[in-house]
Amino acid sequence: MLAWIPFLEPMNAMQSVWYIFIIPMSFGISVVYRSLRESTYTTYWCSVVLMTIQIVLGIVAIAVALGIFVQFVIPLLN
Repeated sequence: MLAWIPFLEPMNAMQSVWYIFIIPMSFGISVVYRSLRESTYTTYWCSVVLMTIQIVLGIVAIAVALGIFVQFVIPLLN
């Protein structure tokens, strides 16, 4: 732990379960963003849930696209 440099050598402790933290992280981002951007708070929680779902689905779509690219497109280039 004495030689650990956070940004150059990230910890591998959570590498196998990183996807579990997507929902709480996106929920926190949504709560803060929507609290600053909503003009009325009557639809606040509905918009927070909607934004959380959009963030999670966006990250899943990016992961699927990147996986397809790495598995199928890159081997064709060699």
